[in-house]
Amino acid sequence: MPKILVIDDQPAVCVALTTLFELHGLEVRVAATPDEAIAAILGDELGAVVQDMNFRQSATSGEEGMELLRRIKAIDPELPVVAMTAFTSIAGAVELIKAGASDYVPKPWDDQKLVAVVSNLARLRSLEQENARLVAQRGRARHKLAERYDLAGLVYASDAMHEVVSLAVKVAPADVPVLITGPNGTGKELLASIVQANSRRRDRPFVKVNAGALPDELVEAELFGAEAGAFTGATRLRIGRFEEADGGTLFLDEIGTLSLNGQKKLLRVLQTGEYQRLGSSVTRRADVRVLSATNRDLPRAIAEGSFREDLYFRLNVIELALPALRDRPEDIVPIALHLLERRLAGAAAAGERVALSERARHALAEHDWPGNVRELENRLTRALLVRKGEAIEPPDLGLDAASRAPPAPAAAFPVASAERAASAERAASAERAACAAASAERAEIERALVEARGVVAKAAASLGLSRQGLYRRMDRLGIQIERKLR
Repeated sequence: MPKILVIDDQPAVCVALTTLFELHGLEVRVAATPDEAIAAILGDELGAVVQDMNFRQSATSGEEGMELLRRIKAIDPELPVVAMTAFTSIAGAVELIKAGASDYVPKPWDDQKLVAVVSNLARLRSLEQENARLVAQRGRARHKLAERYDLAGLVYASDAMHEVVSLAVKVAPADVPVLITGPNGTGKELLASIVQANSRRRDRPFVKVNAGALPDELVEAELFGAEAGAFTGATRLRIGRFEEADGGTLFLDEIGTLSLNGQKKLLRVLQTGEYQRLGSSVTRRADVRVLSATNRDLPRAIAEGSFREDLYFRLNVIELALPALRDRPEDIVPIALHLLERRLAGAAAAGERVALSERARHALAEHDWPGNVRELENRLTRALLVRKGEAIEPPDLGLDAASRAPPAPAAAFPVASAERAASAERAASAERAACAAASAERAEIERALVEARGVVAKAAASLGLSRQGLYRRMDRLGIQIERKLR
């Protein structure tokens, strides 16, 4: 554990505190004056500071200690400081906390409480320093990855995304099928672009197809092409997507919604590499790497009979599972800032400046993001249109400013009973509001499920949610559908 710095002009106090802390396994360094203290802070790694507020026998105002506290915070704002003095007052404690003190201990002190306070602060400081080192290491790892590979403009800060991206660039040269899974709006197409950009086919065609938008009767013509006259309205030769992507990569988005007939035809070409244009008897070959993406739970779809198991294993040699945005909160603000910068590229040249307020950043971090990055982009677009000033606030984003306000730092000093009561009432009011909101949300979901006769997909559509989004909310609210065996 890092050292504890004791700052006091009285040698007896320094000896007593040093003995106390060392008995509890804490290493101690002593300073008798503010200048000695500043030198120690600049030259050593400290876990916490215990400082007197007066450094002359005649001084009782605490001004010297307050000035020292400000100097310490100017050097290291995160260093915990415990202020000690025999001259206590609530007003003085308030000023100390405002100036950055972590706690306030009167003299004579209680040994047990003082050791507990200082030990906890030092331990927290140690954990924060270790976390900062890990964050820095991860940042360097992300930077090295971005230097070595083409990440197609992807912005992230979370370990979860770093693992997915690292796997994506690792398998990119392998030329095997890749299945990208994840909720709507998480960036599956962008991840496919990263695989393509770092593959051996990077300079070859990259053809994208929304498989979910293909009518069953047009699947074959779209994927494999059609001769003129092959069907009504086919007045000229149509080149299929496999032929277009020959030598390169074909990205099949929304593969989970492809019809069973379309799945059968796709499986055949994946197995043999051969296909025929609609209306032709000529067998053609395509050298195509297939990347696919879906927001469906394909194992469940296989169990339900709506997706072929053999096709699933053909597509899923490597799976890249993108986490929902709410499961990687570290990414929310960096992505928001990147999207803002991109949107304002032209406006910045004209001198227009827009920023996210701290309250907006907190609101973004607290939101559940059922629509993931796509929803984030939409909310930022809205904010740019309705904002009243240079700073974007929670209402501009369509988020509740009151319930999303950043929490105030906890007081580490005695407060008036009226203030405690007000604080408790605010907390209770917020809890009541949260319970009411949850009850209303539960009632709305249960109503939709009843009207949909328990069909989750229909209920989700009526609520404007994806099926996965509805399942997540049902799980959070403890809603279960009773299934009756036939």
